[in-house]
Amino acid sequence: MNSALGISTHPSPHSVPETLDRLEAILREHSITVFSRIDHATEAEKVGLHMPPTQVLIFGNPKAGTPIMLAAPLTAIDLPLKALAWQDADGKVWLSYNDPQFLRHRFNLPAEVLNGISGVGNLIQQAVA
Repeated sequence: MNSALGISTHPSPHSVPETLDRLEAILREHSITVFSRIDHATEAEKVGLHMPPTQVLIFGNPKAGTPIMLAAPLTAIDLPLKALAWQDADGKVWLSYNDPQFLRHRFNLPAEVLNGISGVGNLIQQAVA
């Protein structure tokens, strides 16, 4: 799977909605706030356009994100975290997210500032299991 710089992408054996339902449940189990869910395909249909299932989940924890934003205010453009569940042209479902290490390099952050979000990859892996 080709990914854009800094984005980790993992295959999911579940549908797009089920993938994000699973991730949302895992996040809530870890007391991580789910702020919003955006269904791009449904919004596209409203204006007469079609796209494969594509949904974004916006989530985070102010206890983890605030130190990052205090260290580098521009990180607020990437926070809260987002996960994108999408279906490709072959019908395969994927789950993508910004790798915290990319944020570290993008904003020249010390590694310890990212401790609060460093486990997001593990949560993503659980959602696509």
